[in-house]
Amino acid sequence: MPMYEYECVEDGAIVTLLRPMADADKPVEDPEGLDRTFRRRYSVFGVGSKQVEGSGPAPPPMPGVGCGCGKAAHQCGRHN
Repeated sequence: MPMYEYECVEDGAIVTLLRPMADADKPVEDPEGLDRTFRRRYSVFGVGSKQVEGSGPAPPPMPGVGCGCGKAAHQCGRHN
């Protein structure tokens, strides 16, 4: 079953529920019993990596795989 996120209309609280796809858009009962209204939140995620300043050196690329910056390992100045 997929996980869905729901955001409270009143205060922005987030609730994550494991539900069948058929129930994804059905109303959500307030887990704290405060009778708040929750709406489904469409989650987004990113794949890849970005070097964050101060986070240490980038890991070496795996053989045959490009760098996390999106360039081929031999084109990236971080792995020479």
